Amino acid sequence: MADVTFHFDPVCPWTWRASRWLANVAEARGLAVEWRSFSLAVLNEGKEIPEAYRAPMAASARALRLVEALHAGGRGEGAAAFYAELGARVHEGGAPLTDEVVAEAARAAGVGDAVSALDDPSWDAAVRAAHDRAFSSAGPDIGSPVIILEGAERGLHGPILSEIPGEKDGVALWDAVEPLLRSPIFFEVKRGRG
Repeated sequence: MADVTFHFDPVCPWTWRASRWLANVAEARGLAVEWRSFSLAVLNEGKEIPEAYRAPMAASARALRLVEALHAGGRGEGAAAFYAELGARVHEGGAPLTDEVVAEAARAAGVGDAVSALDDPSWDAAVRAAHDRAFSSAGPDIGSPVIILEGAERGLHGPILSEIPGEKDGVALWDAVEPLLRSPIFFEVKRGRG
């Protein structure tokens, strides 16, 4: 069983930074992380999406199918590796989030045998279910990412980070966030991006 579930949409750069922070904390603290979907496409259903975001969001939706297929197959480590490969290409390497980059990341992560899920709409129900779990846990008025701590009553949107902290600062941030995740009365801390 995972200590922490991280719900994410691969298209989001803020989510990428939070994921690398959590991966570093998990290694330092021996936490097991489950990687699950949070779909910005589902979140924004019925809204007008600017043209510039449509193709990346569609590629991200396909990537989330693979994440859920890997989860269902007991291949959580494969989902983590896939997201790491995809994020490194897109959010660190500057590649556009395209269907080709998604497939390339899957192969590099060693999950190329599961790429048929990318084009299988039957996985959309699993993506929506994971998204709904995250949204109901931390919503409303949230986006990607959502962190759910095992045993906590509610999840938390964020943290939203301007950069990936080093190990010492990252662990200190975790030590501040973990009690908030456990508190059923906590709702929000926020400051403007500057």
